[in-house]
Amino acid sequence: MTKRMSKNHPIVEESFAIIDQEVGEHHYPEKQYQVIRRAIHATADFEFLDLFYFSDQVIEIAIKAILEKTPIIVDVGMVKQSIQGMIKKTSNNPVICAIEEAEKAAPNQTRTETGLLNCLEKYPNGIYAIGNAPTALLALCHSIKNGQAQPQLVIGAPVGFVSVIESKEALATTNVPQIRVEGRKGGSAVTGSIINALLLLSQEEMRSPHCFTKGGEGKI
Repeated sequence: MTKRMSKNHPIVEESFAIIDQEVGEHHYPEKQYQVIRRAIHATADFEFLDLFYFSDQVIEIAIKAILEKTPIIVDVGMVKQSIQGMIKKTSNNPVICAIEEAEKAAPNQTRTETGLLNCLEKYPNGIYAIGNAPTALLALCHSIKNGQAQPQLVIGAPVGFVSVIESKEALATTNVPQIRVEGRKGGSAVTGSIINALLLLSQEEMRSPHCFTKGGEGKI
């Protein structure tokens, strides 16, 4: 039986119960499933159960980075808005929106791509979450491969048709800790739900008697 994240609204709890019932048996570890369940809750789309990829130990790495107050860089304002409430209730990490870091696009770039590159100069080891702009994800992957950045975590979940699959394939060829939503699906709501799930998991970890921040068994 899946454990509920604490302090959810009763309607959210009821929604999770319905999702659990419809999903039934699954192969995901508990914490990974909690991330996926949030994405399903945000979209009412059960196909996400088969679209997630988690690199090795990525949930533990993400929790550690969050608890260390690592800045979270998102591509667009909708992702930022979807996590601000949870950020304030949990770890209060700095949140930076890439598109807000560029007044206009550089030549041959989208504005989000330009803003993302500006963010990489300031936060080469941040948490990066891309839910809308595949050009930004491609630029991020290029910077990683060139040794210009080494994010602690990348969430790659842009949505759409142009360069979306290619950007996710580029992320797959990097060695950074990552959570990917494969194929054309993803989006701001999905990306926000992933971050929110990780924020809640980080709070559960902090309350654990074996929290890595106290030198216990959870230490990475």
